[in-house]
Amino acid sequence: MTIGVVGNPEYAGLDEVLEEVRQLAAERGAAVVVSEELDDLDGTSERPLEERWDEVDVVLTLGGDGTLLRGARMAGPRRIPLVGCNLGRLGFLTTGALEELEGIVDRTIRGDYELEERVALDVRVGRGEGSFYALNDAVVHKTGFARLMTMRLYLDGEEVGQYSGDGIVISTATGSTAYSLSAGGPIMHPSMDALLATPICPHTLAVRPLVVPGDSRLTVEVVSESEEETVVTVDGQVGSRMERGERVELKAAEEPFRLVRFAGDDFFNVLRQKLRWGDVRPRDA
Repeated sequence: MTIGVVGNPEYAGLDEVLEEVRQLAAERGAAVVVSEELDDLDGTSERPLEERWDEVDVVLTLGGDGTLLRGARMAGPRRIPLVGCNLGRLGFLTTGALEELEGIVDRTIRGDYELEERVALDVRVGRGEGSFYALNDAVVHKTGFARLMTMRLYLDGEEVGQYSGDGIVISTATGSTAYSLSAGGPIMHPSMDALLATPICPHTLAVRPLVVPGDSRLTVEVVSESEEETVVTVDGQVGSRMERGERVELKAAEEPFRLVRFAGDDFFNVLRQKLRWGDVRPRDA
């Protein structure tokens, strides 16, 4: 087995974690190849992960949810399973923490896990700049001053309505616990085959989050003209500029995201632990 490693080099001590991953993998007869941004920390002269996808059986991310989302854009379209080790604060999507690293590597190599297939987004901007693969969401919003922007939402080519506000979040069920949740959207079980459109601070009480079937095609058109730049941001990390009259089309990606989960990784358990879901008991001092 070959494990591809994607990490956030800003984490202190990541070089030591990488060395531990290599040692744990070698003891179990597996190889490790790291992504380009980890070359300086890794200290080997091997070709990077980006040139060796055909050799990789699973991707391990070392960092927080942002690192996992970046790894998902790399591994997801290639149908390569991904497992995340949390080095950050929240780690909502990751499988375990740093102190569980040995168990994560061991169980992954032994195949002692389940694969969850999650709906991902295929995001295409009207200028034909190619597509983005998103696990969580795509957000159409403005930069600059806090002024209203106007958009028009379409479902399978038919107009849903005009939205005025700070923007709109189009998310997967997985992404329902991310930006969409902060904007007042519902929590969706990650196994749901559905998409979610959540307006950001809408300038009317009549506009509410909208859940649509997973095989739908959503289109957001920029209606307002403003001096501020309008952009679409994908998973909070990459994106593209948009002009008035331009559209971004969003639908389920052809390749779902494959997330490694171990026994006991229950979604509602994660909600309780990470988001204090349903917890009205006094917290320990």
